[in-house]
Amino acid sequence: MIDAGPPGWPRGVPPPDAPGWERAATAWLLDQCPADFRAYDAWRRHPRALAWVATWHVQAQLDAMRQAYRRVRVDLGDELSERALPQVMEHLAAEGLRLRATARSVELVHEAMQGKRYVPRL
Repeated sequence: MIDAGPPGWPRGVPPPDAPGWERAATAWLLDQCPADFRAYDAWRRHPRALAWVATWHVQAQLDAMRQAYRRVRVDLGDELSERALPQVMEHLAAEGLRLRATARSVELVHEAMQGKRYVPRL
């Protein structure tokens, strides 16, 4: 498989214009959305719409992780042990970083489905 594309392009998805790239991108986008999205055939028929809604969905998850990180001490500080709170915060931070990278990848796929192409710079 060709492994190229702009920085942040999702692993396992061929770059735009490679054979089968849009099908692979659609499957990857469905992986980033709730499992129930697979029950709606319109997402496969209209991958641009899927890419659009995936950007909203992943951004909402990222916003939720950021809010949880800001609130965890206040909301759970009295309920978690001294050792547990830093661990929970570490996991929230790690998930936030993962989601930020995913949001970038989803954005790149959405742009590619709209016809935007990456041109590497020297």
